[in-house]
Amino acid sequence: MMAAKKNRAPELDLLRGFALFMMILMHFAYDIRYEFHVPIFSFLEANWFWAFVHPFFLVIFVGVSGVCSTFSRSNLMRGLKLLAVAAGLTLVTWLITTYANIRCLIIFNVLALLAVSILIYSLVQFIEKKAHIRPVVINVFLGLFGTFFTAIGSTINNMDNSTSNLIFLPVGFKIPDSPVVVDAMELFPWLGVFLIGCVIGRVCYANKESLIPSGMKKIHAVSAPFEFMGRHSLIIYLVHQPLVYGILYVIFLALGNR
Repeated sequence: MMAAKKNRAPELDLLRGFALFMMILMHFAYDIRYEFHVPIFSFLEANWFWAFVHPFFLVIFVGVSGVCSTFSRSNLMRGLKLLAVAAGLTLVTWLITTYANIRCLIIFNVLALLAVSILIYSLVQFIEKKAHIRPVVINVFLGLFGTFFTAIGSTINNMDNSTSNLIFLPVGFKIPDSPVVVDAMELFPWLGVFLIGCVIGRVCYANKESLIPSGMKKIHAVSAPFEFMGRHSLIIYLVHQPLVYGILYVIFLALGNR
């Protein structure tokens, strides 16, 4: 979820940090409404929110992650590490769901999505290097498949209940009698969004340098908090929900509502 330390583009950290901040706000609203049963934040049940607002910030987060992958010197290692973190998160949430009776099971969320996407891009880079394929060819390939995978996301529900095999759960199929999960992110359309981000990174950040003119760096004083969140997106993502839930639990306990 993080680009290489050198040659950082602060605008990418800003965008990713802002998207992460909005994600935290949404989780905060979700906890208040559904975990602590306070009848506010009704927008969480509005079609416009899930159709437009929620996808907008996810597109920024996943797309920027694709751009940042073009900065990395070892996407294979990044992908494997992130996959290990995602597997650990699934194990921890399964234990909590099973033994603490807190419904928080995560099977395939944004971490798993990004891990798989990064590994796929790493494979593309390997083939590009070994076969000496021109970058423009790879760009067209990534763009076409990215667009195709994104388009699939609008029709994937045609396959709902078509199989009982849980291996298709990350793809986006609704599986009969599947476990109740939270924070789910399907491969389609989000793999497509990631690949399109890779194309943007390869074309617009070919020199691995910021696109913001040096004279505009004063804006960093304002954007610094979001840039910080963008640079440390993985750790913030992992700790924010337990932290938010724990703080709310203590508050509502003190108010006598738990």
